[in-house]
Amino acid sequence: METMTISRAARQARVGIETIRFYERRGLIEQPLKPRDGGYRDYPVETIQKICFIRQAQEIGFSLRETKELLALRAAPGTDCADVRKQASEKLEEVERKIGQLKKMGTALKTVIAACPSSGQLDGCSIIEMLENPDP
Repeated sequence: METMTISRAARQARVGIETIRFYERRGLIEQPLKPRDGGYRDYPVETIQKICFIRQAQEIGFSLRETKELLALRAAPGTDCADVRKQASEKLEEVERKIGQLKKMGTALKTVIAACPSSGQLDGCSIIEMLENPDP
């Protein structure tokens, strides 16, 4: 089994050493045992694959907790693709809910910006007034 130091693993995975240590603390990747002779820990090549998996999962919106669940599914014998699809579908629903909330926020901001005179004293600013006295 090919192994490497943490700095080499970090370089190959295009992350910082602290990222690897953070993933270890969060239980996303295993920290290799320290050799008895006091040398460097040896990371298996699979660590790079896991780090890339974690980063890609984050890129599409999965939290570290959710990514840990996906890694567990990936490692579990007998896991069906439907299990992973269910996780991804739930994440998509969450993303679509957030998009809806962001659209509402955008509409509200457009409304207050349109009502703002853009000049004059601050105590006449409609944006400040709305923030201080929101409608129930």
